[in-house]
Amino acid sequence: MRAALKFIPIVLIILSALTGLGHNKEKHIKSHNDYVKMKKITLLLIVFVITTALLLTGCSGNTNEKQQNKAAMESHTGDKIMHNMHSMEDHRVSLHLSPEKAKHQLMNMRNHLQAVQQIINYLSKDDFDSASFIASSRLGLTNEMKKMCSSFGNEKFENLGLEFHKSADKMSEVMKTKNKNKALEALTLTLNYCVTCHSVFRQ
Repeated sequence: MRAALKFIPIVLIILSALTGLGHNKEKHIKSHNDYVKMKKITLLLIVFVITTALLLTGCSGNTNEKQQNKAAMESHTGDKIMHNMHSMEDHRVSLHLSPEKAKHQLMNMRNHLQAVQQIINYLSKDDFDSASFIASSRLGLTNEMKKMCSSFGNEKFENLGLEFHKSADKMSEVMKTKNKNKALEALTLTLNYCVTCHSVFRQ
C-alpha cells in the first residue's frame, strides 16, 4: 500500500498535464485527432503507473511472507536441533568410577578389543589354534577378572562381565573344532555382551 501511495503525485502531475492540454489544445496540438491520441496515451500512462504500484505492493507482500516463512522454518529447525540434542543425552547408568579406576578400565577394554582383532585375523587365516589361545588367555574368566568384575559395586554390571568372560572360554573350545562358522557365531555371542554392557552402563 505504501508503494502505491508513492505514485499518487506522479498520477496527479499526469492529470494536470492532460488538463492543460485540454485547455490549450488549439495552441499546442494541431488537430482534434492529435488531442485524442495524446489523451489515450496519457490514460495508458496512468493505468501503467497504477498497475506498477499494485505489482510493487504485491511483491512487498510476497517478500514479507517469504521472510515470515523463513523465520518460521529457522525456528522449527532450531527446535529440531534442540530436540535431537536432548535425545542424545546419555541416560546410561553411571558406575561413578574414580579417574584412576576409569583409566584402568579403559586400558582393560582396549586390550579386549585388541584380542578380538587378533582372533578375527587368525580366523581369516584358518589358524584356529592361535584364535582359541587368544580367546582363552586374554578374554577368558580368571580369578583376576572375577575380582575386577566384583569391584564396581553394581551387581548387574558384575554379572554381565562374568558372562562375557565365560562366553570367551566357550568360544575358545568351539574354535578347537576348526569350524569357522561356529567359531564366528561364538565370537558374535561374546561381542553381544560387550554391546549390551556399553548400552547400559557408562563410567
